[in-house]
Amino acid sequence: MLTETESKSVVEKTRELCSTILAQPGMSSIRKNIDSFMADEKSRADYESLMAKGQALHEKQHRSLPLSGEEIGEFEKHRETVLNNPVARGFLDAQEALHHLQESIQTQISKTLELGRLPSAEDLEGSCGHGCGCKH
Repeated sequence: MLTETESKSVVEKTRELCSTILAQPGMSSIRKNIDSFMADEKSRADYESLMAKGQALHEKQHRSLPLSGEEIGEFEKHRETVLNNPVARGFLDAQEALHHLQESIQTQISKTLELGRLPSAEDLEGSCGHGCGCKH
């Protein structure tokens, strides 16, 4: 168990990491893409509608109900519309970049805690991230 002083040190170092992440050159672009998307009601509505359609199709498939070609075609058409919208595309790219960053950080921390030391490049080689199940 960490003492209060040790715990404060971990929080301080975590805040330093967060500051370093925010200072990365690509982060301002990521933030700009997210903010642009959040300010664009039409892009958000199209995206949310696509996610709802996707969820409905997933639930239908999960209940072993057949999906019609029309349903699939409508979903694909809507998906293409969202992907061709530069504001939505920027948001999706930003989400993906943040996801990869979070995965990388989580993998480093998990391996450190698992190994009791800083992981080497070899320790991280082939690691797909926490919970992957691929036995890397």
